[in-house]
Amino acid sequence: MSTTTFPPSDPLTWKQADADVHVATRNGEFAGFVEFDGTAHLVRDNHGTDLGAFDSLHDAFRALEEAHESAASPQFLPRAWRRRARRARA
Repeated sequence: MSTTTFPPSDPLTWKQADADVHVATRNGEFAGFVEFDGTAHLVRDNHGTDLGAFDSLHDAFRALEEAHESAASPQFLPRAWRRRARRARA
């Protein structure tokens, strides 16, 4: 399995796939979608993870963009986890 990451500077491109579904791509790769269920705009990322329900389409778009920005930022491990394994002394 490969993971594709894009810099957050690349904007999401939105296309309306149906009357109540908008699909996002980034550099031609699927990035997620927004579906309107009649009461709220439901957002899912490219892995199908539920990102929440929003009152407006604009807020739903922004939520997916922010999710991609946070996923693209480097994650640092706590110092204790970065240490090299040490060999046991005899």
